[in-house]
Amino acid sequence: MTTFASPVDLATHGEYTMPATPGPLTGRITADTAEAGRYHLYGGWFCPWSHRVAIVRTLAGLDDIVTMSFVGNERDARGWAFREQYGPDPVNGFTLLRQAYEATTPGFDGHVSVPALWDRTTGKILTNDSHAMGIDLATQFHHLAKPLIATYPAELADEIEELDRRLGPAVTYGAGKATTPGPARDTLLATFQQLDDRLAQQRYLLGDQVTEADIRLWVRLVRYDAGPNAHRTINPGLAAYPNLWAYARDLYAIPAFRDTTDFTTFTAPGAQVPDWSEPAARH
Repeated sequence: MTTFASPVDLATHGEYTMPATPGPLTGRITADTAEAGRYHLYGGWFCPWSHRVAIVRTLAGLDDIVTMSFVGNERDARGWAFREQYGPDPVNGFTLLRQAYEATTPGFDGHVSVPALWDRTTGKILTNDSHAMGIDLATQFHHLAKPLIATYPAELADEIEELDRRLGPAVTYGAGKATTPGPARDTLLATFQQLDDRLAQQRYLLGDQVTEADIRLWVRLVRYDAGPNAHRTINPGLAAYPNLWAYARDLYAIPAFRDTTDFTTFTAPGAQVPDWSEPAARH
């Protein structure tokens, strides 16, 4: 019998609060442990961290090798849960994602987050570190699947991480802070201009191939005008940067990006969402 969590009930359970100690799980996949059917990815359509990993999973050719399911879009103090919206937990039959964390660490009192990678062999969550998860999915399964795009080639790894160290504070963590005037907004808009200049000279961030660097940036760009800049309080929108906007649409045209995107899960009420299907005309 399929079971689901009861509806979100803030009156009964209260709101979810972030614990003081998130309690990250940091296991890694290696070539020796990369087995077909061993891992299951718990994700959320709303979550940019899950979105990153979902894109990598498809580009790595792992849709039939690493299974994936999604929690509902809302939560109360119980944390993320499985509801009719996206179907049950196909691995353990859990109704709450918290149960997966408690099965991993008895008495778990950390952050119940997505993405979380479940290991069927050990019966535990291996990791909820999206950064490492994306790298491992991109690099450790080549003996089982031919990637559509190798998003983390060894020769570009250092450049990918160096770029992430610069874009992370400015965009990944800065866009939400930029909703009010101040240094975060100034840094974000200056970074957008730098990216626009960079992309006037090349198709993707590191040249002529899509890499993890593009994925990490793109999941923030696709949410920018739908979330932090929903009412154009930061700037007129991504379209103010023609090369950056064309680049973002160029990536959206790739099925792995487009098919893992559900605007309804992260678009603010009344948001002015631009036309992402407009041809990018980049070469």
